[in-house]
Amino acid sequence: MKKFEKKVFSVEGMHCASCAKNIEKSVIKLKYVKSAYVNFAAKKLYVEGEALENEKIIQAIETAGDYKIIIGQNDDLDEMKKAKNKMIGAWIFAGPLGLFMIYHMFFMPMEIMDNAKLAFLIDLSYIIFAVPVIFIWGYRTYKSAINSIKRFSFNMDSLIVLGTFSAFITGPLKLATFPIENYAIIGMMIMAFHLTGRYVETKAKGKASQAIKKLMKLEAKTAIILKGKNQKEIKIEEVALGDIMVIKPGEKIPTDGIVVKGESAVDESMVSGESIPVDKKVGDKVIGATINQDGILYVEATKIGKDTFLSQIIKLIEEAQGSKIPIQEFSDKITNIFVPVVIVISVFAFFSWIIFPEFFMYIINLFGFVPWINPEMGIISLALASAISVLVIACPCALGLATPTALMVSLGIGAEKGILIRRGEAIQTMKDVKYIVFDKTGTLTKGKPELTDIKAVSISEKELIAVSASLESASEHPIAKAIVRSAKERKIKIRSISNFKIKRGKGIEATLDKKQVVIGNRQFMVDKKINIKIIEENIQRFENEGKTVMVVAVGKKIAGILAVSDALKEDSKTTVQKLNKLGFEIIMITGDNEITARAIAKEAGIEEVIANVLPEEKASKIRQLQKKAGVAFVGDGINDAPALKQANVGIAMGTGTDIAIESGDIVLVKGNLEGVVSAVNLSRETFRKIKQNLFWAYSYNSIAIPIAFFGLLHPVIAEIAMATSSITVVVNAILLRKVKI
Repeated sequence: MKKFEKKVFSVEGMHCASCAKNIEKSVIKLKYVKSAYVNFAAKKLYVEGEALENEKIIQAIETAGDYKIIIGQNDDLDEMKKAKNKMIGAWIFAGPLGLFMIYHMFFMPMEIMDNAKLAFLIDLSYIIFAVPVIFIWGYRTYKSAINSIKRFSFNMDSLIVLGTFSAFITGPLKLATFPIENYAIIGMMIMAFHLTGRYVETKAKGKASQAIKKLMKLEAKTAIILKGKNQKEIKIEEVALGDIMVIKPGEKIPTDGIVVKGESAVDESMVSGESIPVDKKVGDKVIGATINQDGILYVEATKIGKDTFLSQIIKLIEEAQGSKIPIQEFSDKITNIFVPVVIVISVFAFFSWIIFPEFFMYIINLFGFVPWINPEMGIISLALASAISVLVIACPCALGLATPTALMVSLGIGAEKGILIRRGEAIQTMKDVKYIVFDKTGTLTKGKPELTDIKAVSISEKELIAVSASLESASEHPIAKAIVRSAKERKIKIRSISNFKIKRGKGIEATLDKKQVVIGNRQFMVDKKINIKIIEENIQRFENEGKTVMVVAVGKKIAGILAVSDALKEDSKTTVQKLNKLGFEIIMITGDNEITARAIAKEAGIEEVIANVLPEEKASKIRQLQKKAGVAFVGDGINDAPALKQANVGIAMGTGTDIAIESGDIVLVKGNLEGVVSAVNLSRETFRKIKQNLFWAYSYNSIAIPIAFFGLLHPVIAEIAMATSSITVVVNAILLRKVKI
């Protein structure tokens, strides 16, 4: 069986979705590469395949264009600083002439331009000021575009370069007495606004990707460990398995471990989203990077490095960023052909103006009131302005950012709330889900029996518990442990017994205070010739509620009844109610008998039950439901893993087994069921943002390109609009953080 591995590379130098496509195409050609996906917003390449070689992948990336591999994480601050410096440099030159251009456009009498010397000086100043902006500050844009044009794989930079260079070259042509308007200043302004858009976009994308960086910063840098009787501070990388770490109040717990000494409360909000500290005592597990509150803890390190809980969360988020949502497939197909099509439309616009001047002049005369439209310019100048506007108005960047940016923000929100989305596809798939199927034990219920009902008959309730717990303390059965635990919680003393015997499947008996005590089911009482008629009605009622009933008899006389059941989690009922309101049909699946299953389901507010299901049958039951509609399955145990994989969306409880968690599309770190509602709301809101982003990106281009084609859009305004569309998409995604889930 082939073993596939996944690798992640941070890439610098991508300027648009087309850049991402170029890298994907180059890498996917490599031998053994199964899939390659670039998250343009995260600036990451995700590669999956067999026997992957870093050198060959890096070479393929660099072959695709002017791209650079970054070891470790992208430095957003450094990239932001570079983008800011380019923007400032461009506006130092473009600002003064830009103001002059606006003044010229609105207020300067055209007669002034009849002065040949003044007109020559103005045209020359346009060219001189444009050179540094276009060819120095815009150097990386030109380099990227030239590399892509060489490979016939056009990107967004290709459009900017074609637009700015076409505008710039008109300056020298006019000075050479060619009958054309000088658009050099327009080329300069386009590049200045392009670099401004780059800076704002880089800043916004940096905010969108902050979640994973915040998680990385949470890690402790050092640890204090015991060396004999002495304490020594070491770097976190030097902590070894089995080391005993000393954590004082207010300090971060360096790595995952088990408390071996001390008691304290620990703030685990960074992984669970829960603000209330969790009490920890000897034997309890603790998570690295959580904060010790008020007592000294001695913790044995059980996981280090990449195996810690926090490292696994970071890994899950990075993998999820590398997953492609189905809706993105359509967007990618459009992006692949977008730039070449725009270039064709631009060329077509230019020649259409040349061939049909009367038609286009008629249109712009209708809009002569618009300040930047000047019907008196020559037809070649108007044709060129139209072609340039088409080039710069088209924006595949917005299309490329629409989905991954929303996904990045969503993953960050989820991580803060204790919801880990392991597969981005689940965000879209959730909208098609009709059925949410809950496993019973450990998911809807607490997963361990609890003493729920006490019916004393001939002795007091306290004495009934004391007698029962004294006998059950000699048993290892889960029900026995539930009774003993209840006695300890009530601080009831457990007494010594003798002659203890177990009757498998029936009950136990022993001598307590020189009296024979029998605890067991109905059949055991019959075997011992103990009359249970006086409590038959109570036994029947408890059994109908799905509880396990034990009769207690002291010296052949009925002492009382104890009922034990796997109690519902506190939030099970409210979660089911909320999911019903959201329009889902809720189903409970369990291996329990029909009566017990129905009783638990009724208490939880669930009407549909699938009972008597063997562990290996759960996945087949999910398949049957999938024939009707989409299914989400919520589970926590090893036997739930096949069903979690089979479901359209698998939601694993973070308190469950590692196998179940690995099988889930969404993992609820806290393990409470309210997280299911939050996960549903988060996925719905995220998909809504993605659809909004794609709608605005497509609508923008659908409306803007025709306007530019007919000469109604000034090239500089076109560039401003282009940059704004990309920024709008990113900001709209960031607004996800305002949504309550």
